[in-house]
Amino acid sequence: MQRLMCKGKLHRVRVTEADLDYVGSITIDSKFMKEADIKPYEMVQITNLKNATRWKTYALPAPEGSKRICLNGPPAHLFSPGDIVIILSMAQMSEEEIKDWKPRVVFFDENNEITSIKEDNLNWPEEASIQ
Repeated sequence: MQRLMCKGKLHRVRVTEADLDYVGSITIDSKFMKEADIKPYEMVQITNLKNATRWKTYALPAPEGSKRICLNGPPAHLFSPGDIVIILSMAQMSEEEIKDWKPRVVFFDENNEITSIKEDNLNWPEEASIQ
């Protein structure tokens, strides 16, 4: 059996831009992508904590250090600069692969600075609690 598991997650990162006229995708600071193990053109799901919108698209890298999170194309109607989002990448895994699997979760502050990175789902930092 294969299960769809969370592979990487950008937790509570802020949208910096929304570009309606771009072809599509989400543009993400390449450092954020590396830290969460998200590859260029990998499919991701974005959840807006303000309005509960979920959107699936592919990730494109922005320059490292830009702190850029830009929703491109139609989701620009649903995500605005300043919105806090969760960005997930997923992977199909066998029961055997799951035994050694640990999601990579990147936590952010209000300025899109990385505050911590965790590679398991058991020891969450205090800032990860539901607010």
